[in-house]
Amino acid sequence: MYEPHHLYEPHLTYPWRPRAQPPEPVRPRRPRHRALGQHSDIRVLRGAYRRQRRVATLTALGYFTLFLVLSAFAPSLMTSTVSGGLSTGLLLGLLQVPVTCLAIGLYEHTARRGVDPIADRLRKQAELDARREAAR
Repeated sequence: MYEPHHLYEPHLTYPWRPRAQPPEPVRPRRPRHRALGQHSDIRVLRGAYRRQRRVATLTALGYFTLFLVLSAFAPSLMTSTVSGGLSTGLLLGLLQVPVTCLAIGLYEHTARRGVDPIADRLRKQAELDARREAAR
């Protein structure tokens, strides 16, 4: 039976050649820091951003929903006058603008206080990881 020559070990066919050693398996280096996609700070960032959206949305939409509910179910309250011919409904409608500005202010405040520091820390960690990978 014919066997191809590449199946023979070189030290059996050519005794003057040194025996070929199989290459050592390359072990992947484990990074000292966890990869960014597996980092727990991403979950913290998502949670902070979720809370930020909820606070701002509930502030603006909550007030507007209260205005609509009062308009639908308490028309006598909404048509009563506050002072000088200004009705309660009109006053509550005009207050929608400052409440919306308050929601925007809350959104910015919670972003500066809770979300931005986490995002900055993650951004710096990603840059550091990229520099480490480039150095390899």
